[in-house]
Amino acid sequence: MDHELKSHALKFIALDVHKSRSEMAVLSAAGKITQRRRLPTAVPPLVEALRQVARPRRLTFEEGPLADWLARALRPHVDELVVCDARRNHWVAREGDKTDPVDAEKLARLFRGGFLKPVHQVADPGRSALKQAVGLYHDQVRRRVRLGNQLTAILARHGRFVSAARLADPDDWRSALERLPDHRLLRASLERLHEALLQEREREVAAGRELTAAARNVPVVRRFAQVPGVAWIRGVTFYAAIDTPGRFRNKSALWKYCGLGLRQRQSGSGRPQTHLSKEGNRRLKDLLIGAAETTLRCAENPFSALFHMHLQQGAPRSQARRIVARQLACTLWSLWKTGQNYDPTRVRRGARPERGTPA
Repeated sequence: MDHELKSHALKFIALDVHKSRSEMAVLSAAGKITQRRRLPTAVPPLVEALRQVARPRRLTFEEGPLADWLARALRPHVDELVVCDARRNHWVAREGDKTDPVDAEKLARLFRGGFLKPVHQVADPGRSALKQAVGLYHDQVRRRVRLGNQLTAILARHGRFVSAARLADPDDWRSALERLPDHRLLRASLERLHEALLQEREREVAAGRELTAAARNVPVVRRFAQVPGVAWIRGVTFYAAIDTPGRFRNKSALWKYCGLGLRQRQSGSGRPQTHLSKEGNRRLKDLLIGAAETTLRCAENPFSALFHMHLQQGAPRSQARRIVARQLACTLWSLWKTGQNYDPTRVRRGARPERGTPA
């Protein structure tokens, strides 16, 4: 009886969060809107508004730039908090009118119906700061790559083909400039672009050095660094992105989060079709695919042996590499869960090739 009374008294609270203000909608267990409010996006007024809603109360808002901060601040003041995946909430974006108060109400109704997909939030502030530092490092890498690609593309227009990595060498850069037209404005623009590239490279090296020093202080990452192809940057990136190994019920859930999972589709009595999932963490996917490539250049190791075994069985190269990436993810996950050090003899080599998936 007490449980039934509590379920009937349950309140579903949704926030449509923006930088300066937030819209709040409160939905009863019966599906009736009992309250609408517009509040400043600040902790004290939001906490006060939540306290005015009778318990038991559940709160949701969508993942975004403010979600990490708000989740830590508001979680103690509700019975349950769900930060949800905005990409899954198509009803909010597509159905009917599109205003902030309407969005808050629709989000509350999705919450009440159990249609929201939770997004994991880092609870520890120190871990959250490390995750942000890892993200900033990879942003730095992208800026350097973008500048390098831009510069090499311009040089290629004038018949000078040189890799971005070689542009850091003064002799290679002078040789590249010799092939260009004697145009003062063009040369001045390219000189500034080249100078920006060198500066971004220096910043990337400094950021990588700092991130490596931080990674060496994390026991789990020290175990990750023992795995072929992983080392410090990839190890701390995996650590920061996963946050806790208990998030995943099995290896298939881990693979899907890492962008390496498979999805099956079947209609009627047709044959089931297996496809690569387009969902997942793109950074983790790139990390694991890159680590798989690195293992192929390392000394003999079980991941390289796994790769060549699947090649001999007829798997395309991209598929064999993807299988190695999945095995690397499982190995890191296992080291984290068990607290053990890396043991190459324990790496499984019997993974089955994918069936019916594109190369």
